[in-house]
Amino acid sequence: MNIFGKIKNLFKKEDEDKKEIQKYDEGLSKTRKNFVEKILNINNKYEKINEEYLESLEEILINADIGVSTVLKLMDSIRKRIKEDKIEDVNLLKEVIVDEIFITYVNNDIIDTNVNTSNNINVILFVGVNGVGKTTTIAKLAHKFILDGKKVKMIAGDTFRAGAYLQLKEWASKTKSSFYGVEGQIDPSSVIFDGLKEAEQDGTQIVLIDTAGRLQNKDYLMKELDKINKTIKKVLPDVNQETLLVIDANTGQNGINQAKEFKKVTNITGVVLTKLDSTAKGGIVLAIKEEVGIPVKYIGFGEKDTDLEIFDLDKYIYGLFKGLI
Repeated sequence: MNIFGKIKNLFKKEDEDKKEIQKYDEGLSKTRKNFVEKILNINNKYEKINEEYLESLEEILINADIGVSTVLKLMDSIRKRIKEDKIEDVNLLKEVIVDEIFITYVNNDIIDTNVNTSNNINVILFVGVNGVGKTTTIAKLAHKFILDGKKVKMIAGDTFRAGAYLQLKEWASKTKSSFYGVEGQIDPSSVIFDGLKEAEQDGTQIVLIDTAGRLQNKDYLMKELDKINKTIKKVLPDVNQETLLVIDANTGQNGINQAKEFKKVTNITGVVLTKLDSTAKGGIVLAIKEEVGIPVKYIGFGEKDTDLEIFDLDKYIYGLFKGLI
């Protein structure tokens, strides 16, 4: 069975997983409106596939912020399939588009969308520019872990932004997480060192560390993150660590550039894509994986504690293409 058929059959019985599917459906509605409706329009305009049709399709995909290089690779695959399968009917091409988007994302890789945690202490370091929703994401993830019965501690490693300490402290209280921070401290590594020591002693299982988002000063950021990573390894040499880059989906191609820059300064294990419900640029998920080589691990659809979902490629493609599938 092709990917199109697999996804189509997967969601015939929506009641089994209706709430989760509905989040993808509603969260990607703006992207889908900007995307699927345009594909349907060109399908109505052209009876048969020709070069003009394919150029229109390419433009639609680029405007969905899938990324130019990703779209060019995707279009090469689509053209190859058209030739091999001798496809002429534009309405048959939707299956090929869905299949090839899935194949392009996976690209023969084993996609690990989980935040890996062990039975021992686990550290998740959050990086990203200011305003993308790092602190809110930390709170949402803390909520998830606490519901799973984990003991969570937040560490206020953003010692630069005014109000960061108090904001994280409030979220810790709301989510029933423990908190470590030193108001007025300017050295994040010092705060993180002491916070990890406390976590080691009090039986914390998940440590969530906030950091400053000063990408404009890349050299300083690189040194700061390098020092933070060394501090983590010094306190917990065998720790299971994830580093999650938080990106606002509204930023589109700028978000791709952020991912590329942060990848230069530290090892990113996954991306959290926030505010996906408020943008028509949902194609950024595909571009991040293809152009930067980092998997999206979580996506945020709203402001509630529960509005953070583990990224599911099948559900994402369904939400993106509902109306074509």
